[in-house]
Amino acid sequence: MKKIETIIRPSVFGDVRQALALEGIDGLSVTEIAGIGKQEGRIGMFRGNTYKMEFSPKLKLEMVVEDSKVEAIIEALLDYAATGEVGDGKIFIFAVEEAIRIRTKERGDVAVG
Repeated sequence: MKKIETIIRPSVFGDVRQALALEGIDGLSVTEIAGIGKQEGRIGMFRGNTYKMEFSPKLKLEMVVEDSKVEAIIEALLDYAATGEVGDGKIFIFAVEEAIRIRTKERGDVAVG
């Protein structure tokens, strides 16, 4: 099993969610985050005053999947999260030793699906 964490722009979430659903991913966690990277923020305006907004709003998606689904998910993320602009995000893949469904005590791949 693998845990896939990806950081994306909020504006692409709808398309990414649909693409993941087509790959059979119906369980994921979404967290609203803010980050700074090569985008280096942007200039905002409030009540006539300009200020630098150093952190850009992002979404972090987390899912644990069977090894056989990883490449298809990566391709879906690359296809639907990309805008071609700096700040499109990142994908991180981690090995998962064990998964346990609390309600049924099931372990392994069956606990993920």
